[in-house]
Parts: sequence; structure tokens; C-alpha cells
Amino acid sequence: MLRIFLFTTLFFLNLYACKGGYHSCQRKIIDSKALVNQTIKIPISKKETLLFTQDKSSITEQIIKQDPFLSLYLVKSKKYFRYPFKFNKHQYLGVASVNEKLAQEGKIKKHQIGLNKLALFNDAVFTPSLLLTSCCSLEGLVTQRGIIEKDYLKNFIDSKEIVYGDIGVRLEDYKGLVRVFAHDPFMKNNQLKKDDIILSFDAKKVRDSATLMKKILFSKVGTSHKLKVKRQENIITINATTQKRYGGGYISDTFLEQKGLYFDKNLSIIRIEKHAQHFGLKIGDKILKANDVKVDSQQLLIQHIGNFKDSSLLLIQRAGFQFFVHVN
Repeated sequence: MLRIFLFTTLFFLNLYACKGGYHSCQRKIIDSKALVNQTIKIPISKKETLLFTQDKSSITEQIIKQDPFLSLYLVKSKKYFRYPFKFNKHQYLGVASVNEKLAQEGKIKKHQIGLNKLALFNDAVFTPSLLLTSCCSLEGLVTQRGIIEKDYLKNFIDSKEIVYGDIGVRLEDYKGLVRVFAHDPFMKNNQLKKDDIILSFDAKKVRDSATLMKKILFSKVGTSHKLKVKRQENIITINATTQKRYGGGYISDTFLEQKGLYFDKNLSIIRIEKHAQHFGLKIGDKILKANDVKVDSQQLLIQHIGNFKDSSLLLIQRAGFQFFVHVN
């Protein structure tokens, strides 16, 4: 009887093992019902499921916690699934974008740069799907906007409170270096400026914006960091303190979120917090210019809103008339 029990146990433990390749992973996705329309529902333990969805109202399970920046939810599982998904611990394994019918092998060609630029696969993929190894270990979630990578998923699951860090900059890769393409004029004691090149962070050489932004986002609010920065022809040292991040991902990211103002993709206001009511703005008001520069997207607004130190002048349109609002 003991032999039969051990054999049966090993059989089930290897039901979705590496030998079956991505066909086993497809079977696991089907059996776990991990993909439903544009919702991803991954059992990660006997009692918990990781969800990605932009429709919170569709969630019928009890929500344990949520990450509004990346539209992630941890919920209590309604049904028990014997073989939950595990995160990949073996970097040498190949990956594929896998759904119920297809497995597209490849690799990540551009890693996730913080909350605003999700990772990209080297080939066209169907969404939603899971980024898996041939052992069905999880590397990321493939969404319509890109891939949410494993490190961000693990950070969400492991964190008691969903708070991202910010030092008042948005970054980009530029000629093999990491450049500040936008800086926050409202963040207190923000010494970094647009077009600064960040050479090192906490005495470690900065190699790419994806790695640096991840360090910033995952750093605890209130921690201090030393940065070596190239500003024009000068090399300077800057001390920065991690503060709370307010925008990014599926939340608008214009630096005005910390002031209590949230926008749609066309820069119309969709939410006003109580502490922002003194601006006299209303839902539906639209930003036309920031510091005398025409803007029609969040990307443009975040680039030009810091042109004035400590404040910004916004041209607002409401119905048939326009007016200025000074934000500091």
C-alpha cells in the first residue's frame, strides 16, 4: 500500500512537470481556469489566487489586498487547486507566452521600466497569457499593455502594504546611459533635474533604467540614497530620500496625482481628492497647456510640467471657456 501511495503521489506531483513541456502548461492553464477573457486568475497557494483585471466589479472572491498601479489583486480562492503556480527560480530556463491553445517561445527583449513601461516580448503574442518556463514556472503576466514581470508580482504578494517608492524622476535609457526625462517639481527637496544622467545609485553603477527604477520603487519610504549624477559637463553627488509614489501604471502619472488630481489618457480630470478642491477644478476639466507648452497626453504633460521650479501654470478648458490654474 505504501508503494502505491508513493507512486500515486509522485505521479500527481509530476502531472505538470518539465517533461511535458509547454503542452503540460497549457493543460495546467485549462485545469486551473487561469485565463478568462482579459482576466488572469492564477492559483498561487491552496487558499490564494493572484488576479489581474481592470474590472474590479467582476471580482466575486474576497479581496485580501490590491495594487491599483498594476491592477493586481490577491483574493481568497473559491476552489482548491492541487498544483498552484510557482515562480521561476532557474534563470537558465527558456520561456514562452502560453495560453490554452498556443505556446510562443522567445524571450523578453525589453524589461519592465517601473510602472509605466511594461516588458515586451521579442515576438507578437496573444493576450492574455502567462509567461512560463517549460516546467510551468511563472515569469510574468502577458497583458494588452505588456508583460508584468515576476519581480513585481512577487513584490506585490510579499508586501503587507502596497506602497511604491519615488525620488521624483521618470527614467529612460539613452545612448547606453540612464537619463532623467522628467522630474517632479512638487516633490520636496528634489535636487534631480531633467536630462541628468544617473551614473550610480548607493555606490553601485547604474546600467539600465529598468533595474534602477525597480530599486527606487521597491525602496522603503523614508530611506536615504546617494546618487552620482552627470549634469551637463559636471559630476555631482545628490542625496535623495524615498517618498511615496502616487501615479503610474493604470493610474494616471502626471505628478499632479500627489496634489489630488487624476486624469484619463486625454488629460481630462476623472477624480479630484478632497485636498485638491481649493483649485476650483471639476470632473471633465481638461489640461491644454503646461507652462505655456501645448500638451495632449500624460507623457507630454509629465515632461513639461517641471519647466518651472516648485510650481506649474496650467491652461484648463471647461465647456466653452479657458482659464489658468497655478499649482505649487
